[in-house]
Amino acid sequence: MSNATALTFGFPDSLVAETDFWWILVRPKQPTFGSLVLICKESVQAFSDLSAGAFADLQVAIKGVERLLRRVSAYDKINYLMLMMVDRDVHFHVIPRYEGARTHGGQAFPDAGWPGPPALGTAVDLSPEMLSELTAAWRAEWQAS
Repeated sequence: MSNATALTFGFPDSLVAETDFWWILVRPKQPTFGSLVLICKESVQAFSDLSAGAFADLQVAIKGVERLLRRVSAYDKINYLMLMMVDRDVHFHVIPRYEGARTHGGQAFPDAGWPGPPALGTAVDLSPEMLSELTAAWRAEWQAS
């Protein structure tokens, strides 16, 4: 079972990991390398409507996200953006931040907004092949930790 927001971000094909209440997906448009979407599995459209279980499990999800992103992007800072304007289900855009760029598969992933707010409009659009490759690699990395 999924929700509309998860489907928008490629669920289940982009699924890196899940906890009891949260899905962690690769963000198909990467403003920085390692960008993810953290989506609540509950059918809620207001942060205050999350169950106590979802709030508690958010800590588990965030610890896993930060452990993963330290390894794959070596971020300096991390931003959690709750921008539920178009995709209404409770979710966060997780944007690892760093000075300069990271490179993967010959593709540069600059942090165009550093050190200010993330520049979401300059994201690298992942090809279907790179999305699939990153999802598999990050899923394996999550499971290894």
